[in-house]
Amino acid sequence: MKKIQLSLIYLSVAIAALVSVNSYSQNRTVLAEAERISGDRFMIVTRTPQGAVVNALTRPNRETLAAIDAGLTELFEVARRNGYRKALRYSDYTIYIAKADREKDADGRYSPDIAVPSAQYAGSAYDKGGFIYVAGIVVALNPCAFMIAEHTKDYSRISTAVRNEGEHLVLYHNDRKRFGETADHSKGGGHPILQ
Repeated sequence: MKKIQLSLIYLSVAIAALVSVNSYSQNRTVLAEAERISGDRFMIVTRTPQGAVVNALTRPNRETLAAIDAGLTELFEVARRNGYRKALRYSDYTIYIAKADREKDADGRYSPDIAVPSAQYAGSAYDKGGFIYVAGIVVALNPCAFMIAEHTKDYSRISTAVRNEGEHLVLYHNDRKRFGETADHSKGGGHPILQ
C-alpha cells in the first residue's frame, strides 16, 4: 500500500512538472512572438486586479490595469449575451503593452498605435507604405494573448482596444465560423463584432 501511495505521489509530481513545463514553454513562445512583432523586450510581468496577466516595458499604472479589466468585463458581458461560455475568465488572457509606434493619428488626435506589416491590407486606405497602424493585435489564439500600445492618458481607449482584440479570441474559442469571417478587417467590417 505504501509503494502504491509513493508511486501515486511521484506520478502526481511528474504530471505537475510536465504541465508546468508545457505552460512555461507556451508562454515563452507567445512572449517571443510578442517581442518579434513589437521589437520590444517585455521585462515587467504583473496582473490586473481581476487576474489578467500583463507583460509590459514599464510598470503599468493603476489606471491602465483598471482599463484592461474594464475592457475584459465589457467583453465577457457581451459574449455571455451571445451565448458564449469559453475564454471568459480574466486569467485566460495575457496582454502585452508595447511601445507605441506613433502617439497621434493623421488628424493630430492622441492615438498610441502599433505599426504592423500591411499584409492583406496592402494597397488599401489603411496602408501607410507597407505597414498599418493598429490599436491592438492578437499575438496568440491559444493561450489568449494580444498586444496594445502603451498609453499615458485617455485610458478608455485601452478598454476599447482590449474589448476589441478580445472579441477575436472569444470568437476563436466559441464560434470558429464567425471567427473566420471576422479574423481581420481587410474585407470590411470592424469592431464591435459582438453586440
